[in-house]
Amino acid sequence: MTPELVSLADIEQARERLRSVVRITPIEPSRPLSAKLGGPAWLKCENLQRAGSYKVRGAYMRISGLSEQERARGVVAASAGNHAQGVALAAGLCRTRATVFMPVGAPLPKVAATRGYGASVQLVGATVDEALVAAQEFADRTGAVFIHPFDHPDVIAGQGTVALEILEQVPEVQTIITGIGGGGLISGMAVAAKALRPDIQIIGVQAAGAAAVPPALRAGRPVRLPSIATIADGIAVGRCGDLTFAHISKLVDEVVTVTDEEISRALLMLLERGKLVAEPAGAVGVAALLAGKVEVRTPVVSVVSGGNIDPLLMVRLIEHGLSAAGRYLHLGVRCADRPGQLAALLSLIAEQRANVLDVAHQRHDPGLHLGEVEVDLSVETRGAEHSDRLVNALTAAGYQVEVNN
Repeated sequence: MTPELVSLADIEQARERLRSVVRITPIEPSRPLSAKLGGPAWLKCENLQRAGSYKVRGAYMRISGLSEQERARGVVAASAGNHAQGVALAAGLCRTRATVFMPVGAPLPKVAATRGYGASVQLVGATVDEALVAAQEFADRTGAVFIHPFDHPDVIAGQGTVALEILEQVPEVQTIITGIGGGGLISGMAVAAKALRPDIQIIGVQAAGAAAVPPALRAGRPVRLPSIATIADGIAVGRCGDLTFAHISKLVDEVVTVTDEEISRALLMLLERGKLVAEPAGAVGVAALLAGKVEVRTPVVSVVSGGNIDPLLMVRLIEHGLSAAGRYLHLGVRCADRPGQLAALLSLIAEQRANVLDVAHQRHDPGLHLGEVEVDLSVETRGAEHSDRLVNALTAAGYQVEVNN
C-alpha cells in the first residue's frame, strides 16, 4: 500500500509554526557555477541555519507536535550529527529531554555540539543504521518518543519549508538540486515546488558510496545497501524510508551520484570562491553541477544543506580537493647524486613559479643506478595546466620525472 504523501498545506502550516524558530537562510549567487552552466546559479545557504543545517526545521515540527504526556517521556533520535543537533535544539525549545544515539565515528564537533544543546549522547555502532536500531530499542524500553531523521510526515513537512523560501527568493528558478540521504529534505522540497510550480526540475544527488536510491527506484521499493563508504557522513544512509521513497519515486525528476573526489572539489570551490564552509553532505549538489553529472535548466538553485564539518576533516578535504584539482603535484625526480644537483633542481622549479612543500631523498631504492638519487617532491601549483608546464620543463632539462598523484 502506497503511503499518503505530505501536502502543500502541511508544509505551509509547518512554515507558520517555524516562523519564530528558524531563520530564513540567505541565497547567494555562484559565479563559478553560473559560468559552468551558462546561466544563473544560486546557493541556498542552509549551512547558516540554526544548529548548522536544515535539520532543525523537521525536528522542531515533529517535537512541537507532541502532547504534554509524550514530551514528559522525552524524545530519542539517531544521527551522524545534523539531525542530532536539530533534535537537541528543538527538544530544548520544547522543554523536553533528548537522548541521541550517534555512530562511534561521528565527528567530534557534532557530538560536542549535540551535548552543548542539552542532549544526552550515546555512541553506538559504526553506522547511522546501527544507531537507529539502538535508538528504537531505547524508545521501546523507556517510552521515549522516537524522532525519525527523515521518514515521518512532520519531518518532511518541516524540511519542505526550504523550497517555499527558494521560490520566494528566486521566483524564476527552473531547477532545484539537493543531496539525498534518507530523503526527507528532497521529499518535502519536491512537494512544495511541484505543487506551486509543476514545471520545476527537482534533482537529487547521492554520494556514490552510499547511493541507496537508484537501486530502490529500479526495484520499485526501498532496498538496503550491503555497505557504505563515503566522506559525506551526513547522507551516509543505507536505506531510504518507505515514506520518502514514495515521494521521491513520484516527484523527483532525476537522481545522480558523485564521487568523494568530486565532493572534495566542490568543498574547495565553496570555500575558495563562495567563502562558504560546507560539510561534504552539504556540497553534493554543487559537486554534481561542477562535474557535469546532470543537465539542468537555469536558473538553478543548489541547496548547501549543512556546514557542520570537523576542522581536521576540513584540512584533509582541502588538501585532497587541491590535489584533485591539480593544485598539488607529487613528483619523483631522478638526478645525479653529487653536490649542487638539488639546488639546481629547486632553482628550476622556482623558475616555473611553483612552490615546494616537501623534499625527501631516496638513495637505497634497488631500481636506482649507482651514483643516482631520487628526489621526492610535493609541489604546490596553480592548477593542472601549470603542473603540466612544470613537468615538461623538468623533462626538457634532462630529468627523469615520475608523477605520483
